[in-house]
Amino acid sequence: MMARSPRSASRAGITFHHPISFWAGTAAISAGVILHLPDYLGAGAMGYHMAGMPRGGPMILGMVLIVSGMAMAAFGLIPWRSTVDAGAVTPLTGVHVRAMDSAGLSRAHMGLLFVLGVALIVDVMKPATLGFVIPGMRAEYGLSRGEVVALPIAALAGTTLGSFLWGILADRVGRRASILLASLMFIGTAICGFMPSFGWNLFMCFVMGTSAGGMLPIVYALMAESIPARKRGWLVVLHGGLATVGGYLVASGLAALLEPHFAWRILWFAGLPTGLLVIVLNRWIPESPRFLLERGRIAEAEAVMARYGAVLERGGPVEVLPPPAVGAPPATPRGLRLFRLFRAPYLPQTLTVGSYGLGWGLANWGFITFIPSILQERGVPVGDASRILFLSAVLAIPGTLLVSWLYGMWSTKKSMIAFALVTALSLVGFAVVDPGASGQESLWLGPLMVILLIGSGGVISMLSPYTAEVYPTDLRGTGSGFAAGSSKVGGVFGPPLMAAVVAAVPGFGVLGLLVAAPLVASAVMLAVKGLETRDVGLEEVTRRNALPST
Repeated sequence: MMARSPRSASRAGITFHHPISFWAGTAAISAGVILHLPDYLGAGAMGYHMAGMPRGGPMILGMVLIVSGMAMAAFGLIPWRSTVDAGAVTPLTGVHVRAMDSAGLSRAHMGLLFVLGVALIVDVMKPATLGFVIPGMRAEYGLSRGEVVALPIAALAGTTLGSFLWGILADRVGRRASILLASLMFIGTAICGFMPSFGWNLFMCFVMGTSAGGMLPIVYALMAESIPARKRGWLVVLHGGLATVGGYLVASGLAALLEPHFAWRILWFAGLPTGLLVIVLNRWIPESPRFLLERGRIAEAEAVMARYGAVLERGGPVEVLPPPAVGAPPATPRGLRLFRLFRAPYLPQTLTVGSYGLGWGLANWGFITFIPSILQERGVPVGDASRILFLSAVLAIPGTLLVSWLYGMWSTKKSMIAFALVTALSLVGFAVVDPGASGQESLWLGPLMVILLIGSGGVISMLSPYTAEVYPTDLRGTGSGFAAGSSKVGGVFGPPLMAAVVAAVPGFGVLGLLVAAPLVASAVMLAVKGLETRDVGLEEVTRRNALPST
């Protein structure tokens, strides 16, 4: 028997299990955040300093509303007993979605890309805001440089955990439900900045990180399953790159407009309107048709595909999965998806994307983060260093267009190898040239920074789209979450590791070679075991992955 939604399939995958419960929960979460404003506004005469202030009745009531609202919204969004219960799902035969890959881009596709772009911008904005709140937080709480480092580590630890958890959740309850739940957590964690103690800020920013860590893998899984194969590569990569730039622009713009007047805490409050924006636009986020088919909900899948101008073809399997090993049970329990990533035939892809993400995390959160500090310690004027780094970032922006073109028009596999090696080469260049060693501005610093930023930007832009393509439907969210979590691991362990290396051996020499090593390793693994996914349907990618030769 096929699992069915409790609502009619005619709504094309955008229904709620219990609409009243969902919207009541959303209202409760929003009210809970707003109830934190009286205490915050009351501190306006003190420059909005809330350190050491007792939590008032409205704040406590607000926290209760946020927690209870999340429970209500989750109940209203997820049909737990029908689509989550693994026993309700039966394997499908006789249908496939190749017509999805032959469809053209429609208005429905563009609407989906727009809304998911908003979601990615909100997702990027959260961690980007850390850089703007840390100076004010350090001054208000009287923290040392070493103490305030705990904040980004807590947030990045949350994003690492969230990437794994939300990826699994997306495969369990659906892409649409997971995106909306993550958006509700964005709203609820807007109270991060209203905490009266640094310890509470650490806890709330960890929770905030878990919500931010989940959006990226879910969004890429949904885009990979909804965009035609011929357009998927370049469009998804370009979409992600522009959304990343947009997230940093929104974070910096809000900081410039609001922080001088309302202090650093107001920046976290932006989670309320931005999260609500995604919720309001939810009607343009239908469930993935491939997820619906994998769950046996054919009528709903057909309704979603009709939005995209595609039809369901009959006469073949949904996906060709590898046969179970001799003596193994018929199917791996759905609750153990993460372990399946480390079994045949997915182990080579898991190790490949894991090392690729780890290499980028160490380069971005470890090496690039330490460049300004190393230059300043060597006597390079702060203004000169900042000017060079800013101009390098601006010059690197067109690299997003190059990345998307190569990935979509040349080769996904070769593009990932090329940008991993370009990033590693720039790191080796830093090690050899060692800019600023004499305390003077190096002519090589600017060109090396541009190459490094283009290379590392290409690596992270391609990681999530590629990962979403190489795993089958029932593992796509879990695999994407693993890749995203691997990139965040570098943010958790990179800074302390880099600090220890720089303390032992000052300069860029050893540091550059150390960070280049995992990127070179990932390029080699891609060359040996990577899959070419350009213009290839997801079902065909799954079939190739299952072949013994790969």
